[in-house]
Amino acid sequence: MKASTIRTYQTVHTWTGLLAGFALFIAFYAGALTVFHDDIATWQNPPWRSATDAGVPVDALIDKLLQKHPSAREDFGIVLPTDSSHAAYAYWVDKGETRFATASQMDAPTDEAAWDELADFVYALHDSLGLPVVGLYLMGIVSVLYGLALVSGVLIHLPQLVSDLFAMRVGRNLKRLWQDAHNAIGVLSLPFHVIFAVTGALFCLFTITLAALNTIAFDGKLFDAFAKATQTTPVVVASGTPASMLSTEMLIERARAHALTSGVTTFEPDYLHFVHYGDREAIAEVRGLSQHTLGTYGTVALSAHDGSVKTTFVGTRYSLNGISYAALFGLHFGSFGGRTVQWLYFILGLAGAFLFYSGNLLWIESRRKRRHLDQPRRTQVMARATIGVCVGSCLAISGAFAATWIAVRWGVEAGLPQRVACYGLFLAACAYACLRPVARATVELLWATAALTLAVAVVDLAVNAAEMARAWTPLAWSVLGVDLTGIVLGLVFAAFARASARRARHGDANSVWSFQAAGVERAPQAGDQ
Repeated sequence: MKASTIRTYQTVHTWTGLLAGFALFIAFYAGALTVFHDDIATWQNPPWRSATDAGVPVDALIDKLLQKHPSAREDFGIVLPTDSSHAAYAYWVDKGETRFATASQMDAPTDEAAWDELADFVYALHDSLGLPVVGLYLMGIVSVLYGLALVSGVLIHLPQLVSDLFAMRVGRNLKRLWQDAHNAIGVLSLPFHVIFAVTGALFCLFTITLAALNTIAFDGKLFDAFAKATQTTPVVVASGTPASMLSTEMLIERARAHALTSGVTTFEPDYLHFVHYGDREAIAEVRGLSQHTLGTYGTVALSAHDGSVKTTFVGTRYSLNGISYAALFGLHFGSFGGRTVQWLYFILGLAGAFLFYSGNLLWIESRRKRRHLDQPRRTQVMARATIGVCVGSCLAISGAFAATWIAVRWGVEAGLPQRVACYGLFLAACAYACLRPVARATVELLWATAALTLAVAVVDLAVNAAEMARAWTPLAWSVLGVDLTGIVLGLVFAAFARASARRARHGDANSVWSFQAAGVERAPQAGDQ
């Protein structure tokens, strides 16, 4: 490959990585945590401290919904609780607006689902940076840039791919070490990054892409065609004849029994969809999660009146459209292989965050003046932005955990406190990185993140230890797992803080990461004159 061509690819790789890197760091770090979505939900409301309405049966929830909002019977959904300590909630459309409510919220439904759920908030950070609507499209553009960075990175390193893959040249040349680590992680996890880039772009830009194709190539017919191709609920006409409805428990059991005859080994319902409820032609669609298959989410539609099966999209009975669509979700979120795949995706998520962080460090190192204490403004700006955004987002998410923990024990809704803590700490960290010397800000923000992450995990573990010992349930493993993972992450941040402080004191003085660059005396080193 010509040197000029390689330089072109290097430029593309550098600038696509820089433009997308900050958003991707947040998405990957939050995404790593989102892999354990249900475990975080259990951590917030463990079995011994149930959420409001946790004990309300689903049938009672439906009765209350139809009593307060009778027009909802034509089409409504029920999101089933992830465990016994959480509450089911209903959603429906009223005057063009989607409404959500648990049993106690029927008089004043909300326009946002699970507002106080920490797990859903962390997912929103991964999905759209926590920014409604615009954040989703922004992450779509970021995913496209991410794909360009992947392709250009592979082309750059293709000639030396085999020889340099496991070359970790540890020594005084830290730039080379960061480069080797960046290359190794990028190449070894390349298949997964391709999956994340492609599925991320599809999820985030799907609506825009569909709208564009609908106008350009399909004469305005694409939306209807797509709706029909992906429709899983049978289209029925209400008979006008009232009829009794089977209990949701019976519908779920019949759907599960039928799904298990369709080539899957598990089917755990998480969502119910009702059409024409109370009519003899009423439909109940049960969606469930199946493990060890790419078609992770499948549906079984039954008559809500007599339980007869109408349509099945599970396992071997998936349509081509259905299995393709479901596979995208399974591959992106790692929901297809149980705990083993979850831990693999968790590690890949953290490695991905490191990939973008190390890419910024490489850009900074390659542009610093090695014989001058004063560094270029662009290097200073990038260093401050990297520390403020990357370390600040980790601190902010730990702050959301802390705020949720406090809010739940004070008996208040956690939605507002967790957002105030998260966004407030993020902005404070960015401001701190701008005002403090870079080296000082790096060490101090890392120590703050380590301390907060460890404090939340250790305090929660200490408070819940007695309850876990007295009434151990399988769900207690989720609480214990989240706390132990928090302790490990806290120790990792502490290790990073120590390493950063050591480099600031004893590393190259002509660097933005040096205390001497910040006007702080450096410890004498061997060879100093």
